[in-house]
Amino acid sequence: MILMLLRSTCRLPSSCAYGLQTLYTFARLHRVFRAAARAACAVMLTGCSLGVMPVLAQEASREAEIAQCLPGEMGTWGDAQDRPALRPVLQIVYDHASAPAWFSEAQVRRALERAAAGWSQCGVRVRILGTAEMQPGQDVAPVSVRWSDIHSRGNFGLANWTQQSLTLGPAAFALLQERNPAHDARETLQMVISHELGHLMGLMSHSRRCVDVTSSYDNGKGEVCTVRDRALLRTVTEYRSNLPTACDIARCRIANGLPPLLPTRPSH
Repeated sequence: MILMLLRSTCRLPSSCAYGLQTLYTFARLHRVFRAAARAACAVMLTGCSLGVMPVLAQEASREAEIAQCLPGEMGTWGDAQDRPALRPVLQIVYDHASAPAWFSEAQVRRALERAAAGWSQCGVRVRILGTAEMQPGQDVAPVSVRWSDIHSRGNFGLANWTQQSLTLGPAAFALLQERNPAHDARETLQMVISHELGHLMGLMSHSRRCVDVTSSYDNGKGEVCTVRDRALLRTVTEYRSNLPTACDIARCRIANGLPPLLPTRPSH
């Protein structure tokens, strides 16, 4: 089965994109991890099970990885340099023209709002408006969110600092719908928007943690992203979170000159 996956590229200083990759990347990633696990089991001479984990245990482990950022986990591919956000206040103006028919304007606005809420601990204020809500002479220059195959350059999404824009790609989403109609495209939409908004927040480099919304599954040089429990890759079609993780937020706060968040204590 061909998996429709997202590959991230960043071209400094102007733009970062989330592209469409119709390859067996995720399956190949799992095979690498699975072979390593078999080798480790052979060395330890212990019985190891590489079967499918129960769904509830799988979700609990993945959710824990999303919610925590342990020492040493906050690594990137070094493909770019993080920086402060495009500006302290991001006024996002959404234009629904040319959007795929299966996305309503309300759905895309909700995805933008969820992404903004997810990044809210970065200290960057986000306001979301429709084109009809723009007022002349506003004090904050808007960031345009639009649909365009030309400006998205064939990707699912592209954040462009020079043009102060976040562009979504209709053709990429149409291909996803054609190849995998059972997939909930709203999940991919949320992931793309969260990822691209992260670039506008200042996270230009891509994370090496598979689960981070700012991640890239590989660096194009044979190295693959990291995951706490490699067995989970067998049962999850898309391991990457569709909203910012604890490590995404930690990086964003560092990029914007904020102190780290205090770890939460478990309740008793």
